[in-house]
Amino acid sequence: MAPSPERRPLLADDQSPDRRHDDRDNDNNAAPRSRWRELALFTWALVATAAVIVLAVVIQHSNSTQHSSTTSPAAVSDSSSIAGGKKHSDAPSGKRNLVFMVSDGMGPASLSLTRSFRQLTQDLPIDDTLTLDRHFWGTSRTRSSNSLVTDSAAGATAFSCGLKSYNGAISMLPDHKPCGTVLEAAKRAGYHTGLVVTTDITDATPACFAAHVFHRMQGDEIALHEVGHGPLGRVVDLMLGGGRCHFLPKGTPGSCRQDDIDVTKLAQEKYGWNYVDDRAGFDSLGLGNNVSLPQLGLFATTDVPFEIDRRNMADVYPSLSEMAATALKALSEATKDSEKGFFLMIEGSRIDHAGHINDPAAQVREVLEYDKTFKSVLDFIEKSDTETILVATSDHETGGLSTAWQAPSELPVYNWHPTVLARANASSEYLTVQLLKHIAETGDNGESLLKWINDELVVKHLNINDASEVELNSIASNPALAIQLFARMVSVRARVGWSTHGHSAVDVNIYSSGGRGTEKIRGNVENTDVGKFLRGWLELDSEVEDITKELVKKLGDKTPSKQELEKIEKASTEYAVDGLAHGGFEAGLYGHLL
Repeated sequence: MAPSPERRPLLADDQSPDRRHDDRDNDNNAAPRSRWRELALFTWALVATAAVIVLAVVIQHSNSTQHSSTTSPAAVSDSSSIAGGKKHSDAPSGKRNLVFMVSDGMGPASLSLTRSFRQLTQDLPIDDTLTLDRHFWGTSRTRSSNSLVTDSAAGATAFSCGLKSYNGAISMLPDHKPCGTVLEAAKRAGYHTGLVVTTDITDATPACFAAHVFHRMQGDEIALHEVGHGPLGRVVDLMLGGGRCHFLPKGTPGSCRQDDIDVTKLAQEKYGWNYVDDRAGFDSLGLGNNVSLPQLGLFATTDVPFEIDRRNMADVYPSLSEMAATALKALSEATKDSEKGFFLMIEGSRIDHAGHINDPAAQVREVLEYDKTFKSVLDFIEKSDTETILVATSDHETGGLSTAWQAPSELPVYNWHPTVLARANASSEYLTVQLLKHIAETGDNGESLLKWINDELVVKHLNINDASEVELNSIASNPALAIQLFARMVSVRARVGWSTHGHSAVDVNIYSSGGRGTEKIRGNVENTDVGKFLRGWLELDSEVEDITKELVKKLGDKTPSKQELEKIEKASTEYAVDGLAHGGFEAGLYGHLL
């Protein structure tokens, strides 16, 4: 049963919101890459690049954490009451479901980029819009407690706890005390709960709903919390995504843990989880018709590949929309005879990674898959007999994306070219792994390497036929930086601009299916207002407060020492590089680091 919207979405048109769109790209016919499974043998070549990236990330998070120690707890009290308060007269009574979607790193420009790309590739009229466009609800301000530019951890803490915190915090506040989350409270109140992502399941966004650690890079501890080996026991009923490396004991192929704990075994034997770890296992779930909760599915060592690459490896990896459909069906079936419904968080995780790399060809495919998933949730709501709402937003924007680029010493060009993105059939991440693999196998260099790069990568996969000698030489002489150089070749020709390989402070969009109470997050709100709305709509304020008190009692309120923080940073660097060495293509050059 679809909820009756209090008001139509701001950009709704006269056409039915159920109008279906074919989100398939025109270039789905790229031949599968048969040598995919060999790539793990050559991932040692990625370590040098990973180390540089890791150090940059670690330094940033170290500074963030140190700065947070001087932040007064009052700084996160967040006096805004737009979505807070004890009374929720607009909340529904009786059984209900809440689906919360996060488009990690997706800013307003990503929608413009993708909309124009889709119109071109599917020969659609200029007034055709994405499903997201027709459910635009408002915008969100994103700063963290210690920076105008948030990271995903502080952003997700705002959603899960409804409170501001420092960059790097996993549901911990600036005074290093834990805060109860909406998912934990929902489970305590009798709801079923789920997390679906295309990144590492221990990454910042999913972690903030089911774990409490000082720093986002404590992935080993996060994995334990998520399966139930934490202060509150098991609070999640279903988890689907990547990140298998944090669940396997050190020394096991594909592991990035720093200890000998087999989390998959612990999850199954102590906490009753059912576990699958490959495409065959996912298919056995029958898109949710054959799921016994609790269900854990880890389908990649670190991240599921970018959609532009994954579609040619569909026999290995499920898509975001497939995993979301499975979760919706499984949770719906599990709660059909219950007085309570479910809370499900779905993240389009790798939109963010494409932004970090500055790869527009990868990003538009990620956004299209997210839009497709958003549409599938709306379809579920329309058919459901239980009152269900969908709220979606981003934690931040990544890359400082602009649908314009002015070359140095040139006049502005009032245009950009989505045809360039349409011709690319692989991500710059994939091409970089292919390059490093080729060099490792052949020792190729000089003119022959330049020719191979041009013929086998640039022309074959980017469909760029005018690569300059300077561009090819840059890639051949700096293979560890090729991921950015390949992406730049696409961006420059498409006239797509980027201002950073990090995050920006731009406001991000909020989308919703509408329904009772959703006016509370209409317009321009703080990201913490979104978090307060989630728990308020489920009437969980008192549960969140009780769980926070319980967490403080169990975990204490001890501020980590300088030595402890340094130990965390050192371990983070070691596992990140180690995980990359075992992760193969899935880890890419960024993997679970960003």
